[in-house]
Amino acid sequence: MSRFARHLEKRGLTLRRKETTTLQVNVGLLCNMCCRHCHLAAGPERTEVMGRDTAERVVDLARRFSFAVIDLTGGAPEMNPHIEFLLRSLAPLTSRLVMRSNLTALAGGARSRLMALCRDLGVVLVASFPSVNECQLEAQRGRGAFSASVTALRRLNELGYGRRDSGLELNLVSNPAGAFLPGGQRAMEDRFRQVLRAKFGIEFNNLYAFANMPLGRFGRWLEQSGNMERYIDNLVARFNPCAVDSVMCRELISVSWDGQLHDCDFNLAAGLPLGAGKGAAADLERLPGPGDPIALGDHCFACTAGAGFS
Repeated sequence: MSRFARHLEKRGLTLRRKETTTLQVNVGLLCNMCCRHCHLAAGPERTEVMGRDTAERVVDLARRFSFAVIDLTGGAPEMNPHIEFLLRSLAPLTSRLVMRSNLTALAGGARSRLMALCRDLGVVLVASFPSVNECQLEAQRGRGAFSASVTALRRLNELGYGRRDSGLELNLVSNPAGAFLPGGQRAMEDRFRQVLRAKFGIEFNNLYAFANMPLGRFGRWLEQSGNMERYIDNLVARFNPCAVDSVMCRELISVSWDGQLHDCDFNLAAGLPLGAGKGAAADLERLPGPGDPIALGDHCFACTAGAGFS
């Protein structure tokens, strides 16, 4: 039993599934960046990429079951050769199609048509933008990342994303650079909005401030720097029992690039299969339902610290 599971047990809490409403699809670990906070250790050298056969099985899964939300993530989803096929095929099958982006993968001219496709399909974009401070962002993401991200955000605004009454949703995500938890989300959103609007004329809809997962590249850094135990202890100290009810794994299934099922993208990174015991998307006969188990690990403390991760 994980420390997290014992923590729940001592407090008389349980973490079981509700109705499954969200399908998250990790299209692979290929990415143009090597961000320090990445829970998957994605990067340019990774070869784990969803192929066309698996992409078609994902579309079949979305046809067989009803999902209110379908969420495409990576790696950088833009770098998957079948991303346009997935976007076009999945958009008619859900009322809310989401694509995650690190922004720099959208900044190149070769991918400008992908921005236009997202606009035409009404795809919700969730963009990683850790800091409005250029030095801080590039320390986390690499040289040139700030200007490339700003360029992408400006182009998205030109297409209507983030603009009031456009119907095109652009949300930003900020993760801390080190072994500490994020500050207050509301104050951070206000600051991001003020700085991006004043300096660059950039608009967005919402900002989400999430804790880093002690997994992947960030987990290795915690271990190598001797910060892992302190970081976990900090997450435990900030445990919020009210957040247990709203964690995303209660209503989500995650499909990896090879078609395997997990309770969330973080469990995918941790190598934990779906708690309900179903292995592959192609073999799924029913969605996990209310009361079904969820695989738990110590990284789950990051989803229940402070305001939580929903």
